[in-house]
Amino acid sequence: MSIKRLTGLTLDGQLYFNEEMNFTEAALPPGPWKTAHAPALLETKAGTLLCCWFAGSFEGGTDINIVVSRLLKGADKWEEPIYISNNDDFSDQNPSLFLAPSGEIWAMYTSQLGRIPGKDNMQYTSIIKKQISVDDGKTWSSPEIVFPEEGTFARQPIQILSNGRWIIGNWICTDGEKGLAGDPSAFRISDNDGKSWKRVDMPKSNGRVHPNVVELEDGHLIALMRSREADYIYVSESKDYGDIWSEPVPTVLPNNNSSISALKLKSGRIAVAYNHSSAPVTYTKKGAWPGLRCPVTIALSEDGGKTYPIIRHIERGEGYFGDLNRSNNKQYEYPYLMQSLDEMLHLAYAYKTRIGVKWVTLSEEDVIGASRGIGTYNPTSGEISK
Repeated sequence: MSIKRLTGLTLDGQLYFNEEMNFTEAALPPGPWKTAHAPALLETKAGTLLCCWFAGSFEGGTDINIVVSRLLKGADKWEEPIYISNNDDFSDQNPSLFLAPSGEIWAMYTSQLGRIPGKDNMQYTSIIKKQISVDDGKTWSSPEIVFPEEGTFARQPIQILSNGRWIIGNWICTDGEKGLAGDPSAFRISDNDGKSWKRVDMPKSNGRVHPNVVELEDGHLIALMRSREADYIYVSESKDYGDIWSEPVPTVLPNNNSSISALKLKSGRIAVAYNHSSAPVTYTKKGAWPGLRCPVTIALSEDGGKTYPIIRHIERGEGYFGDLNRSNNKQYEYPYLMQSLDEMLHLAYAYKTRIGVKWVTLSEEDVIGASRGIGTYNPTSGEISK
């Protein structure tokens, strides 16, 4: 494998080593579409990395479909993306990737009716579909419906808990007067390897969506969530493998009403990828949409998500902080974080206001700063602390 030194990121999937940031990165091939958004990652049994996202002209349009690109083990370039879904009657969005115990790779995604005149938000019509690959992501089966209840939305993949239970976070979209701001979170739970599912609702979770399930220890779960109020990342807790959840409360991490990603690392730390920015406003029917989607940040917790003393900005955009963040940075959004078998971290997010998808890989020590002894970034100024 030959990784080039970074002189300028090219939109062709080529891997580069960024000496300033001390990690390897690539801008995946953009394809013949205007929008690339909501990426997800998976390491296959063969060691291939898969990255999927939704692509098309504009979010919510019926030409929005799911695509996937592959990075073969040892390769120095991501492959050209291929379409998974090709449905021009629905808008297919928010894909996730799940490696089932059988060896099947599931690509699950939301599928909603397209925008109609005078009505932009059609998420209340969404159902969840899946397509399966058995050849390392090269080809995919025809779509089948997993969750037929209209209004079901998701982003994070299925998690398998320590007792073998499958769980996936949802939020339930409605067409009521509160719009997106009133959507609550829920979970689908299966105790028979996905053959049947039950729904468990999270109490008083309206406006707390995109739940990321993390198992801290056997049966003890937390779910970290996006906030429609653009204030903080919220957390809910379960101590019975997800049958009962607590009312969500704010964490110390900010949120800008944009998607987050969380997981438990092999070290035991909790890692959260998110935009380290917030802009709470008076709660309205449609919530707060401040447009602050930079920087992309990884935060690490050593106490089960109570505090996050280690924070590093991975994507600084055009380099503006504070008030200039809103107008001078492009949007770098919807990060997805995973850890591969070799314990490296892999991060993907929508790049430069959705012109493509960017992928970054680095070690946990690089996030901490131990590999260079540089410390961590100040979350306010963006400066490195020694």
